[in-house]
Amino acid sequence: MPPVVVIAAGMVGIALLLLIWSVFGGASEAQIQTLSNLQRGMEKERDAEATSGGGAGALLNALARRCTPTGSVQRLERLLSRAGRPAEWPVDRLLAAKVVLPFVFGALGLLYIVSSPGPLAIMVTVLAVVVAYFLPELLLYSRGQERSQQIGLELADTLDQMTIAVEAGLGFDSAIARAGNNGKGPLAEELIRTLQDIQLGQSRRQAYEALAARTDAPDLRRFIRAIVQADMYGVSIAGVLRTQAAEMRMKRRQRAEEKAMQIPVKVIFPLMLCILPVLFIVLLGPAAMDIVKAFS
Repeated sequence: MPPVVVIAAGMVGIALLLLIWSVFGGASEAQIQTLSNLQRGMEKERDAEATSGGGAGALLNALARRCTPTGSVQRLERLLSRAGRPAEWPVDRLLAAKVVLPFVFGALGLLYIVSSPGPLAIMVTVLAVVVAYFLPELLLYSRGQERSQQIGLELADTLDQMTIAVEAGLGFDSAIARAGNNGKGPLAEELIRTLQDIQLGQSRRQAYEALAARTDAPDLRRFIRAIVQADMYGVSIAGVLRTQAAEMRMKRRQRAEEKAMQIPVKVIFPLMLCILPVLFIVLLGPAAMDIVKAFS
């Protein structure tokens, strides 16, 4: 067996072990100490579960942070915030994936280059390594876009609930708390987090701007801008909520009509590429065969 194949196979094995380690590795020592302090006085079984795994993943996490530029870490933090910070995708795991995945695809690409050398194999390997490096960002960006769209869909109904609560005599913060507690989507989670930020000492404007930055939803950003201006100039919150709710419903209806108008254009290409050729073969095929027999 050629030495290059042996080296590539060893790299694949090491990369797979690192990948398994990064996914199933335990918490770091700092996380273990924090969990131990938070769970002090609770059941021993829960403490044992929290501290299981040791510091096995600490070395890989430190290596991943050292190999990843600071700008990339900050970009991951922003994308994680827009994606709602899913519990299954912590920053350390994403950084470990950014280190391990290119290593895995590079080793597999080396095997591919050895089996069929050529410029095409090299280009495919380089492209696979680049895509593997940016794969966590792509997944987080897609998750964030889906979350922003869901927030935009939920915004009109949430504003209606807040309008009813404000007109019934509740304050704006109480209306936000009621809408957040009654809701179940990402918008309700963000509203509850905004109230928690206000309770921790942030000003309302800072908490609202942080909400707009986390969600990256244009409709929600427009609503927050209107709320901030109403708070500055002393405009009635109930009137602003009523106007914004009507505008959000109109925009949602317009988006639905826009998507409905795009359907005929999107259907043209499958119709021309898949349906019309088969239809022509069925209709013109027998005639073409008769013409060929007549002139043969």
